[in-house]
Amino acid sequence: MFEVVATRQLSESVFETTVRAPAIAAKARAGQFLILRVDELGERIPLTFSDWSSDEGWVRFIFMRVGKTTHKLSHVGAGGFLADVVGPLGKPTVVDGLGRVAVVGGGVGAAVAYPVARAMCEAGDDVTVILGARNRGLLMLEEEFRALPLGALVICTDDGSTGRKDLVTAPLKELCAAGALDHAMAIGPAIMMKFCAATTREFAVPTTVSLNPIMVDGTGMCGACRVSVGAKTLFGCVDGPDFDGHLVDFEELMSRQRVYADVEQEAAADFESECACKTK
Repeated sequence: MFEVVATRQLSESVFETTVRAPAIAAKARAGQFLILRVDELGERIPLTFSDWSSDEGWVRFIFMRVGKTTHKLSHVGAGGFLADVVGPLGKPTVVDGLGRVAVVGGGVGAAVAYPVARAMCEAGDDVTVILGARNRGLLMLEEEFRALPLGALVICTDDGSTGRKDLVTAPLKELCAAGALDHAMAIGPAIMMKFCAATTREFAVPTTVSLNPIMVDGTGMCGACRVSVGAKTLFGCVDGPDFDGHLVDFEELMSRQRVYADVEQEAAADFESECACKTK
């Protein structure tokens, strides 16, 4: 059992959970992920580290409430317990020697972008962070990013409620056109990463993306997280989650991500109905 030591609701459907897991915290690196089960009968879901402390022995992750498991997870408060937390899994993000790099975080992807940008700063890279959200209320970790020694922090919102009223690809293209980038990294919804990669491809700027395919075992055994990268079939769990954004087949990725969308919604609705009945 893993104790939940703190929780925070970041928006209507986005939550942050901190779990006591000293062995995992001692090994965690930027870009890696964990797999958890809320209870003994629950499914396994992958979530990327948003922060950790090897000294204090905790790991932190941010998730969006979508299916039954994430709905159930959002109800586990401080003092509660999770049945299993396994990690760190996946390959750490390469952060050394990138030079001038743009880290683009969209939506919940900001949770992953934060430790990546921090690690790049610590490695001596010149880091510009571009954060995107639909509106100010959905913008995450702004204070944490501002505390980093960044070259610049650019915020974009769809409605212009804070920062620029623009897509994240607009400032990314400006940096590329100015010859101000040696590398880019995009983390967020697949459609956002697709267009970030398309933007940088025009200027031949190497681009890394952090993929989130459907995943079951997390050890390369089941093949559920397979992705097409160039002429190869690779696994998100053991070969990634970082891949060359210019080679990823995003159409296939997005198609596979939608396979269980209806089932997720039905299961989430059933769980919330059960909770509503119990509180009456």
